[in-house]
Amino acid sequence: MKRSGRFDGYSAKDFRRDLISGSIVGVIAIPLGMAFAIAAGVKPQYGIYTTVIAGFLISLLGGSKFQIGGPTGAFVPILFAIVMQYGYENLLIAGGLAGIILVLMGVFKLGALIQFIPRPVTIGFTAGIAVIIFTGQIANFLGLSGIRKHEDFLSNMKEIGLHLSTVNLYSVLTAVVCLALLLATPKLLPRVPGSLVGLLVSSVLSVVLFEGRVDTIGSTYGAIPGTLPQFHVPEVTLEKVIPLLGPACIIAALGGIESLLSAVVADGMTGSRHHSNRELIGQGIANIVTPLFGGIPATGAIARTAANIKNGAASPVSGMVHSIFVLLVLIVLAPSASAIPLASMAPILMIVAWNMSERREFVHIAKTRTADSVVLIITFLLTVLTDLTTAVIAGLILAVVLFVRRMSGMLRVTKVLPDPASHRGKVASHIVNESHDCPQIAIITVEGALFFGAGTLFEKSISGTLDERPKTVILRLGKVLFMDTTGESYLAGVVRDIVRQGGIVLISGLQPQPRDVLNRTRLDELIGKEHFFAHTGDAIDYALTRLEHRKCLGCRHFAFRECATLSQPDIANEH
Repeated sequence: MKRSGRFDGYSAKDFRRDLISGSIVGVIAIPLGMAFAIAAGVKPQYGIYTTVIAGFLISLLGGSKFQIGGPTGAFVPILFAIVMQYGYENLLIAGGLAGIILVLMGVFKLGALIQFIPRPVTIGFTAGIAVIIFTGQIANFLGLSGIRKHEDFLSNMKEIGLHLSTVNLYSVLTAVVCLALLLATPKLLPRVPGSLVGLLVSSVLSVVLFEGRVDTIGSTYGAIPGTLPQFHVPEVTLEKVIPLLGPACIIAALGGIESLLSAVVADGMTGSRHHSNRELIGQGIANIVTPLFGGIPATGAIARTAANIKNGAASPVSGMVHSIFVLLVLIVLAPSASAIPLASMAPILMIVAWNMSERREFVHIAKTRTADSVVLIITFLLTVLTDLTTAVIAGLILAVVLFVRRMSGMLRVTKVLPDPASHRGKVASHIVNESHDCPQIAIITVEGALFFGAGTLFEKSISGTLDERPKTVILRLGKVLFMDTTGESYLAGVVRDIVRQGGIVLISGLQPQPRDVLNRTRLDELIGKEHFFAHTGDAIDYALTRLEHRKCLGCRHFAFRECATLSQPDIANEH
């Protein structure tokens, strides 16, 4: 896929396409911006401010032609936790710190590192976030009163259970109407945003029929101002910054993952190619500037980006248009937005949670019943029951530990000999036994990665095959594709033991990466550079020329030359 300029060949026709797509996405973004802000525990207008400012800057400065930025569901649990623990003002500081981290990630070209986060971890915490968002809207859907917000999931569920007797049927009816329209609109009117239809119709229904009986944005959070807030720099001190570094890192990591995933989706839909490091820098700058106007953290929004492309976007101008459109709506219709019922916002967030839950992928991984299933379930449960920071860290550590264990278990160390039954002179392990062996030349095949997780197993396996202290040990390393310095140290220990006992070590089929490690550590000098061979056959020839006699000296077990018919041209190509 070719990476092209973001404005290459831009024309008036392209501008018209961007104008249309940007306006449509702006319509979609308005209810979502307010809903995500409410779910994060802040006033709805802060979601609008984020959509306007961060959305514009992400499109202007990012690395994708079609990215639409703004508040997203992925941030909801971590933002809510920050607001509950530190307050809204400190949320702004955490968002700014996250922006700085994102810029540094882009400057140091760390965009590619996002791809190394295991899929079960991302699916696990995404599904957990979806559960938190969905259950967090049950109270608004049912119109429960007297609800207190808590940081943890179980306390919030208990709070809902204790207040079920306060169900407001008018709220339920309003929410059901909105939900029905959310589900029906895409089928009946595919090009019309279902969230807008559901919000407008249910809001009008509530105002006309249930006025004063359903909680609204205005009655809960106050009137929405019709302008952007004034520029304001939060008071930043070292005492405030230090405890916010952890949450800021999680915001940056989530923002990076979400934005780059969204950019990849856009690439797949359009055939374009994004610039990952530039995207991180653009996201970072947006998150540095947005808090100065009261906005919450933002990232690339996959659903809105996809809608942008489907409606004919041609360039980043569509994303800028979407932000300007939202700003104009804010200025003109802010007083009306205050009358929107919270019960109308709840189904919108519930549908968002359902769509982002990755339920099919979750079930698919869970059904495999592998180490990945364990990582998935643990990450999911910790996201729901503790917090996102704990879940991500634990998921990553568990994934690494299980991977190391799996890789170490794949190491195989076997003693082999030329197989007389093979017309090509292949070596095999099944013919080696107590009565059929060679005490002078030991040929050992090593398969798998020789790294810190497998070093001890390698050492024990080698020791178990060299009981008779042969004069020559041939290590067939053609199937060792990776070796780290820990693996090298274990190999060095084996080599020193053999040399101390008067033997030599021959290496055959060494791959480039392990060879580079041996060169850097100078283990190749200890082994002897003349003792490295491309093929096992060459190593065997060299070993035989060093023996004092062509036969094993008085050996009652296995005479190497007499009992094995070596077809050197055939065995020469065996590593």
